[in-house]
Amino acid sequence: MPGFDPLASDRPLIVYVDFKSPYAYIAIEPTLALAAELGIEIDWRPLTLDIPSYLGSAKLDRKGKVAESQRTPEQWSGVKYAYRDARRYAGLQDRMLRGTTKIWDSSLASIALQWVTPHGADATERFLWEVYPPFWRRELDIEDPEVVAARIAAAGVPTDGFRDYLEGEGRARHDAEQAAIFEAGIYGVPTYVVDREFFFGRENLPLVRWMLGGQEAPVPDPANPVAGVAADPDAERRIRVAVDVKSAEVWLGLAATRRLAAAAGVELDWLPLRGTALTDPARHEGADRSSRHKRNRARYLAHHLERQAAWRELPLEGLHRSPDSTPFALGLLHARSAGRADAFVEAALAAHWSGSADVSSPTEVEALLQGVGVDTGGFAAFAQGPGLEALESVEAELRSEGAFSTPTYLFGGEPYQGRQHLSLLAARLGVTEGAA
Repeated sequence: MPGFDPLASDRPLIVYVDFKSPYAYIAIEPTLALAAELGIEIDWRPLTLDIPSYLGSAKLDRKGKVAESQRTPEQWSGVKYAYRDARRYAGLQDRMLRGTTKIWDSSLASIALQWVTPHGADATERFLWEVYPPFWRRELDIEDPEVVAARIAAAGVPTDGFRDYLEGEGRARHDAEQAAIFEAGIYGVPTYVVDREFFFGRENLPLVRWMLGGQEAPVPDPANPVAGVAADPDAERRIRVAVDVKSAEVWLGLAATRRLAAAAGVELDWLPLRGTALTDPARHEGADRSSRHKRNRARYLAHHLERQAAWRELPLEGLHRSPDSTPFALGLLHARSAGRADAFVEAALAAHWSGSADVSSPTEVEALLQGVGVDTGGFAAFAQGPGLEALESVEAELRSEGAFSTPTYLFGGEPYQGRQHLSLLAARLGVTEGAA
């Protein structure tokens, strides 16, 4: 609509949400807690996701079996992990989160959020809780206008005129604003906007707090909210970490990972898992919705990694380089057998991201091994024979345990994809806040 700016508000924080997103749902409680802590009001805005355009579509039957699907195996793996992960954190909030049986059209609920927000922060908060919990218990049809109107009323907001708004001005406003939001590069939920900078994912709440607080403290690491998690006295004392040298997330999370291990007194068992490099946005040239979504996502990820590296004064040369990391992976296995995996990982990551070494070169990997005190007398023979078989075996085992990206932390029989989970691992290991 005229005057709408996806990145500007008269409030210090904009939060984009979609009722059909499990990650948006489990972000509501910690986001409200942050607002209360800082004494600010949030500008809640709807972002109606077009999930089939980037993640395929699927529908389950009454028994929970897949009745229709247009998803690839990779997309299914991502969806299954996402629900497993979201349920893990929903459980920490004592909230039920049941997988949906179809991809819902949440635009009606989004228009309802537009209707509610002018009635104030308290009414908006009540409306969020009137919709999210019952929807994720499969008790609410958010495609039924009468059902949604009843939720508006339950939140204490008048509904006179809502049906006309829904079918006229509200729909027109929704569609125009959704187009503007997408054009601004915002592609997922929850997304937080502070001073025209946006952050995707609730793991960035520490960064949001830092931004709103004037950026005076040391820059925090991404961390999922884990308030109230009790330490597990029987927790294992080892974390296996799947890594790839060309993963910027591994590099940016290295210090936090090692800090957690030191604070908790646990062993880090570094394991190689070759993956793909960050996609260059230029590869997604199409004008269709799917290509534009992928381009938005790739641009955001590159920008987010680059700003984090700048804040931490870490080199990040050639973000979209895609070297063959097999020599690094073999070097890691060799260093691991010599008890020098931690030192090798640090040296290789620093060399790759500063541009001082080519980790796809067996000769340069051998030099890195020697630099951390590893005897490389048998490395060439290992790399040409048994090493390749060992590498394939390690990667197959990691994937069977749910590791498909790096870093993935394997702990307590569960995979944790991404460094944002270090906060939960720290809590379960009894590490106090600020020590990890």
